[in-house]
Amino acid sequence: MKLPDFEAWAIFAAVVEHRSFSGAAEALGVSKATVSKAITRLEQRLGTALFHRTSRRLALTESGRGLAERAQRILSEGEAAEEAAFESASAPAGLVRIAAPLTFGISHLGPALAEFMTLHPGIRVDLRLSDAFVDIVGEGIDVAIRIAELPDSSLRARRLGPVSTFVVGAPAYFERAGRPRHPADLATHACFIYTNTSSPDVWRFRKAGGEEAAVRVDGPVRTDNGDAMLPALCAGLGVARLPDFLVNKHIAAGTLEAVLNDWSGGAAGLHLMTPPGTLRPARVEALIEFLSERLKRLCVEAA
Repeated sequence: MKLPDFEAWAIFAAVVEHRSFSGAAEALGVSKATVSKAITRLEQRLGTALFHRTSRRLALTESGRGLAERAQRILSEGEAAEEAAFESASAPAGLVRIAAPLTFGISHLGPALAEFMTLHPGIRVDLRLSDAFVDIVGEGIDVAIRIAELPDSSLRARRLGPVSTFVVGAPAYFERAGRPRHPADLATHACFIYTNTSSPDVWRFRKAGGEEAAVRVDGPVRTDNGDAMLPALCAGLGVARLPDFLVNKHIAAGTLEAVLNDWSGGAAGLHLMTPPGTLRPARVEALIEFLSERLKRLCVEAA
């Protein structure tokens, strides 16, 4: 039996993560020639090209895309196995890559990470904040926060709690345009649309008794960040459907008013996502346990 070329698989994963041979070489502390030889060796062994190479661009082939996740798993589990062997002799240390939605990351994750790094001074953090979909495996993310209804996936997910959504607008807007009594009424309102969903122009609702409604909405603002809507909302220019952590303070202060409160906007939840596999470095396990406890409390407080 011929053993797999584990070194070549790990180098392939590094090239995918850093999107270049030179970037992978620098990250791994080896020469670019070593990286190139390992990729060529793996391609010859597999009998297929893993990358399309030009002088300006490096792109995965169809075969390469299909194997990238497995390669990342080999590298991650190898790193985790080595770290587990040393864990009893040292505190968790090293780099953890985290991805999270922009507003949630600034308001809630940032303060939590400050506390976490105080407890674990040997851990460094690479925090990437964006409301756009992040390829956790392809970009080498260790932990991701997602606020959504999750599709089936090979990723590991831990649901930390529910996230409620509210249809909100300024009281002055509702005095002028009328308060909707049924989701269908929103079709005639100036709706601010959050675009980072699969169907941003259709808002779906469910009532406790089981009644469902879907309405096509339109309005003067479209954006991929909910926080950016707030000034125009508070100025009375329209309505939006936003998560509780964005609007609770505004509702309590009276600058925004929630309507259609007997309708639910869906089963969105706060999730902690990690790549496939069961072996994880001690630094990642420490972060997962810390965030799980901290963010679960946040969901309870927001409920």
